[in-house]
Amino acid sequence: MRIPLSKPDIREREISLVARSLRSGRLSLGPLLPEFEERFAAFVGTRYAVATSSGTAALHLCVKALGIGTGHDAITTSFSFVASSNCLLYENARPAFADIDACSLNLDPDDVRKTIIRDYAHDSLTNCWINRRSRRTLRAILPVHIFGLPCDMEPILEIAHEFGLAVIEDACEALGAEYSQRRVGTFGDAATFAFYPNKQMTTAEGGMIVTNDKSIASSCRSFRNQGRSEEGAWLLHEHLGYNYRLSEVHAALGLAQLDRIDELLVSRERVARLYSEALAQVPGIALPHQPPGFKRSWFVYVIQVLGSSPAVRRHELMAGLHARGIDCRPYFPAIHRQPYFQRIDSSRFRPLPNTDSAADRCLALPFFPSMSNRQVYEVYAAIREIVAEANRRTGAGENAIETPPVQVIS
Repeated sequence: MRIPLSKPDIREREISLVARSLRSGRLSLGPLLPEFEERFAAFVGTRYAVATSSGTAALHLCVKALGIGTGHDAITTSFSFVASSNCLLYENARPAFADIDACSLNLDPDDVRKTIIRDYAHDSLTNCWINRRSRRTLRAILPVHIFGLPCDMEPILEIAHEFGLAVIEDACEALGAEYSQRRVGTFGDAATFAFYPNKQMTTAEGGMIVTNDKSIASSCRSFRNQGRSEEGAWLLHEHLGYNYRLSEVHAALGLAQLDRIDELLVSRERVARLYSEALAQVPGIALPHQPPGFKRSWFVYVIQVLGSSPAVRRHELMAGLHARGIDCRPYFPAIHRQPYFQRIDSSRFRPLPNTDSAADRCLALPFFPSMSNRQVYEVYAAIREIVAEANRRTGAGENAIETPPVQVIS
């Protein structure tokens, strides 16, 4: 593709620190890892940070550290990358899907409450909420800050307190986002971030757990390192653990990216602003929702294709963009519609109309911090051309579209 979906922004600083790490001879469990964790915790605003090999590993360890496992449910969203549900399945827990808000595409607090009241009954002996059909115990809410937009955390936290539930924030797409002037990752019992190459910052592969709970941090440090205690002997394993460590090489890359995090976030915001100014003139699509008081951290730029047959129209738009050398992807296919999830137990999931609608309509466009004005304009012009041609073919009559004032640079 001439214009890729994403591209990491790697400079000489990153290359230099990684090379220095390689020359040090200390490639794992060295001094760079705790430095990266300390600086990351300071950036987010938590007491502890625990680096892991991926965001998925971070989610898994949070679930395990909070004792969520066999016979347990957690309410979460189906409109997400599969890791936010898989982390529960790894521990034989199950996701209980609530629907999303049609505008924000985040977990709808009202539907979370409706789901609990409809599907769970209070057990006075255990003081727990038990699923009326499966007899599974509800243990947590796992909100996902989708596409970098914070969830409405205040009502979610109120519901968690009312029903005695833990909260794990999946902030893997939302580094730097803010809700009520607090950075995401500081609201739940624990939160996770991810550093895959398409994220706001990258360690190539990697993730991070943040928390203010010392016991959660300690458990996660042990679990990620084959169950060793922080002070114990190398071959003394106190828990069943995993090899979820982050290497010194990855930590070096993370430190260099963290040095530039404000620059990277501003650059992504610049690209998003260019897209919004241009695409506002194109009929038949909806732009990302931006509610007042929510500070989005731009992970991807996702439009929604409108119309009576959005999946068909989206497929046509995708085909037209790909034919022009412009990458794009449907973000996200709903988890409850994934083939592997259907095999688990498709019968236990109720209708999720907003989730299904978003899964049929959403399309991620090329988006990365070094994207030029000319590349943004090329994507806009292609979309405008494809939509206009489709409208002419169907007789919609949307042909006279004004070109927005996008500055094109060489």
